[in-house]
Amino acid sequence: MRAVVTRQAGTMEVGDVAAPREPAAGEILVRPEAIGVCGSDYHFMTGELALPPEFGPQFPRVQGHEFAAVIEAVGPDCPSELEVGARVAVWPLSSCGRCYACRIGRGNVCPNFRLIGIHTDGALQERLVVPAGQAFPVGDQDPVATAFVEPMSVAAWAVHRGRLAEGEHVAVLGAGPIGQAAVLCARARGAEAIITDFVQSRLDLAATAGAETVNLGERDDAVAYVREWSGGEGPQLVVDCTGSPAAIRDAVEMVVSAGRVVIVGISHDEVRLPIWNFTAKEFDMLGSSVCDAERFAEAVRIVGASQDHVRRLITHERPLEEAPAAIEHAMRNPADVMKLVIRAAG
Repeated sequence: MRAVVTRQAGTMEVGDVAAPREPAAGEILVRPEAIGVCGSDYHFMTGELALPPEFGPQFPRVQGHEFAAVIEAVGPDCPSELEVGARVAVWPLSSCGRCYACRIGRGNVCPNFRLIGIHTDGALQERLVVPAGQAFPVGDQDPVATAFVEPMSVAAWAVHRGRLAEGEHVAVLGAGPIGQAAVLCARARGAEAIITDFVQSRLDLAATAGAETVNLGERDDAVAYVREWSGGEGPQLVVDCTGSPAAIRDAVEMVVSAGRVVIVGISHDEVRLPIWNFTAKEFDMLGSSVCDAERFAEAVRIVGASQDHVRRLITHERPLEEAPAAIEHAMRNPADVMKLVIRAAG
């Protein structure tokens, strides 16, 4: 069976691996159709994202945690809607169920959570077995669009964390895949959205989803502009999708008093912030990670309702055999590659 295997940090190749076993109780065997590649995949492949020793060896690993698949076999004790031939989006997360985060319903930040494609082998292969509880039927939804459900779920969780309500204003900082998804999630909730970035082509994509746009390379008054756009006081929610210290400082400056700032962008940078802003505005500053099952189901619905737009976000598609070269190209050209999807073999 063909698979893309990350042998060691910086080394990814296509080769043959053993075929999967038959699904046990509560499991299904799936055939991946389309696999999205994201920044965390790049960081994992290069070794920048390192697993704690207790999770076992990091390599070799078959990556791929954003994917659409078709069910090929169903083990005992699976939900009736999981039938052979059904297309599913796979929620890649499982958690321990015992820690504090799990006990309060926040298993998405369980310190012992596991992701398909990171902690266990993922979808860059012809077949794999997954837990039935992590498979969400999508009907006849386009498989390439369905591969975007997982990043959409990250944005859905960030918007949920930010308690965005109908009629509110949200500023999204960063027009990459998660920022684009955040705009769609905000619009689905009946909110007004504005998005900032340096890359005009990315802003143009967001505009077609109904967002106001700000090109940071063309104006130096972005904070004032966003505050004016939202009615003068500032947006009720700001979602940072960059991890950039400068963007996070802007978020704190532009958010309305008693508003919310959600950080979903990832980086290892440190941010200096004026403490007085916290006491003067009394805003909530919240972190956001992956998502729970409810938000994943919401993401399935949002992608299903906006397939044409989601399809425009997929700027590059390549077959499984070309995955290493395609991923290398995407890493070298982040401004040109909005979203890379690998089409798996049949």
